[in-house]
Amino acid sequence: MIHAMTGTDTEVGKTVATAVLAASALASGHSVALYKLAQTGIGGTGPGDAQDVARWLGNPRQLSVFEGVRLRHPMAPVDAALCAGLDPVAALPTLAQHAQRIGELASAHEVVLIEGSGGLLVELTAAGETIADVAAAVDASLVVAARPDLGTLNHTALTLEACAARGFTRGTLLLGSYPELPGPLHERNLVNLQHLAAGRGWDFAGALPAGLVRDPARCRAALHEAAGSLAWPAQLPARSQAG
Repeated sequence: MIHAMTGTDTEVGKTVATAVLAASALASGHSVALYKLAQTGIGGTGPGDAQDVARWLGNPRQLSVFEGVRLRHPMAPVDAALCAGLDPVAALPTLAQHAQRIGELASAHEVVLIEGSGGLLVELTAAGETIADVAAAVDASLVVAARPDLGTLNHTALTLEACAARGFTRGTLLLGSYPELPGPLHERNLVNLQHLAAGRGWDFAGALPAGLVRDPARCRAALHEAAGSLAWPAQLPARSQAG
């Protein structure tokens, strides 16, 4: 099983949602590989998103984490390469290289989780391919994390429309960070996003509580609790073969 995690924007709880999906797979006894396509905003050997997920989950032996490329500037990969004085053609993996790496991980693990950078259409390669192109190349299902705040209905509708245009007529939508004390706007957005997902033929997994990894002492337990509370489909749907 290969699942690609993206979001309606940056900072929507995508990495925490990836950790929750990893927790769900680990709880089912699966070996899991997490592949961060492009880690930006981190230089040297400091921990990135993939390493954070492993740490939050207690570095279980069944979980392995990998990065396609690492760039210091906190921006889209092509721009991060350019700002570092690098040629994106030489610095960034190609779509074929990403697909090969994911295929190798899938042959050695039961579940592969791919995490993108920013939203669905952020360019990850010098040729302009996105996580949607990567997911299509490896026949992954899409999981989309959305915000609960003002503007999320438009952003989510546009993202699901873009998914459908690329052949992803099914997938899973979730809220990446739902406040502990939601206001009327959050409550209405929760209901409206469920309806939006159902109207597009997508599954709605639920809402992840904000602050799941706030407390280092119990983030592993919190992630596993969240994984158990979500309504994951028994088998996350794959991309439409007609797309």
